[in-house]
Amino acid sequence: MTAFEIDHGFCRILREEAFADEKGFELVEGDFLKTFDEYYRTHGAPDCLCANLPYNVGSICIAKVLEAGCHAPVMEFTLQKEVADRLCAMPGTDMWGSLSVLVQADYAARPLMKIPGSCFFPPPNVDSQAILLTRLDKSQVDKADREVFLSLNRTLFAQRRKTIANNLKARFENVEQRLREAGIEPSRRAETLSVSEIAAMAKAFRQHA
Repeated sequence: MTAFEIDHGFCRILREEAFADEKGFELVEGDFLKTFDEYYRTHGAPDCLCANLPYNVGSICIAKVLEAGCHAPVMEFTLQKEVADRLCAMPGTDMWGSLSVLVQADYAARPLMKIPGSCFFPPPNVDSQAILLTRLDKSQVDKADREVFLSLNRTLFAQRRKTIANNLKARFENVEQRLREAGIEPSRRAETLSVSEIAAMAKAFRQHA
């Protein structure tokens, strides 16, 4: 087991007390957002990834893992409930966004137990939610299209009130033609798009780059 921890006090307890005699335990001390890339390059994806993520960077941590291509078979996170709801959201809802798409391209997301703020110290003003991500048998995005898919996903939701075409024109050429080739009406908005539709867009944009 490898643990990532930024708090020096917790690191001392983990290293000197909790896992002092465990030969299979490794501690990576520091900011996960700064230490993860090198560890992943060296060790690859784990068999399971679980974390109680800080509210302020929880979604950033998940996006960093998935955009790096680190697709562990099973991942379990405890998050602010609103973020967990976004991971499980459906197209056409207010919660559907770039993080929903990024997760559901490769995982089935299932909410687990809701955890009230009173279970933590000091208690936050919001509730938490445990969520289980199970890797799909086959990704919804072809490997060759993934880089374009990630770029499209980030751009599509940059300004939710804009149409798909208007959001993409700043970064891509021949946007309306490519969208129609993918079977997507340019006047739609990003929150109406399914993962499979964004994957189809990525293929069309890559083939005509």
